[in-house]
Amino acid sequence: MTDTRRVSFLTAAALAGLVLATAAQAQSLGFGRGNSDPIHIEANEGIEWQRNNQVYIARGDARASQGGVTVEADELVAHYRATESGSDEIYRIDAVGNVRILSATEVATSDKAEYDVVKGILIMTGDQVRLVTQQDTITARDSLEYYEDRQLAVARGDALAIREDRRVRADVLTAHFDDKQGDKRSSKMERIEAVGNVHLSTATDIVTAQRGEYQLDAGLATVSGGVRITRGETQLNGDRAEVNLNTGLSRLLTKSAGSREPSERVRGIFLPTAPREGGNDGKTR
Repeated sequence: MTDTRRVSFLTAAALAGLVLATAAQAQSLGFGRGNSDPIHIEANEGIEWQRNNQVYIARGDARASQGGVTVEADELVAHYRATESGSDEIYRIDAVGNVRILSATEVATSDKAEYDVVKGILIMTGDQVRLVTQQDTITARDSLEYYEDRQLAVARGDALAIREDRRVRADVLTAHFDDKQGDKRSSKMERIEAVGNVHLSTATDIVTAQRGEYQLDAGLATVSGGVRITRGETQLNGDRAEVNLNTGLSRLLTKSAGSREPSERVRGIFLPTAPREGGNDGKTR
């Protein structure tokens, strides 16, 4: 029979033996691999300890926290196991219902989340998954994966990244975060890779393609596959393009220089300026 115990609050002292036996520094959205601080778990309705199944189940406004990272949900399930040293470690945390993950610089929300503490991988699923940092917002219809060691997030299903008036939408977005300053807790998007039905927009331009890479601070976007650049009534079409969203300069290119293949020629549609009233012949010059 499963040994089941209920408590209203599990203190840090009670969890002191649940050491995370891994080897990296604390990260922005994860509890931090190699962080020996205890994980605090609390809940309004109580915590169930299933010793035979080696899980803790916290229900009712449940919360797990370590250092500067907190996971909140209707229900939290913490899976633990014995280590070679004889202590226990929490190796996975599942969150269900109204999930929120908070750090000093980010807030992520979803219906469900699974966090692999050992591998440092967070997978969030459900309706309108969202990650908000100090400068950027990422949303997705299907899932958002966050990889601590690689400092990147993968958004799947009508994925959207927003910074100020600039938006990048695609079937799949991979966001790379900048940690050159050595601060793993500061998540600033540095580069975005977009695949499938790419749509990049600013206040003045719309760029569509099948693939793209966008460097956010530099404002440089490189796109390929059925490229279309639209600004007002002007439209450019080609196979690939380099677009500087900071300066407004766009270079539309063919697959190969000097190509005369119809499918590889660059095309543009430019509407003439409307004729002015009182002109000599009413024609545009």
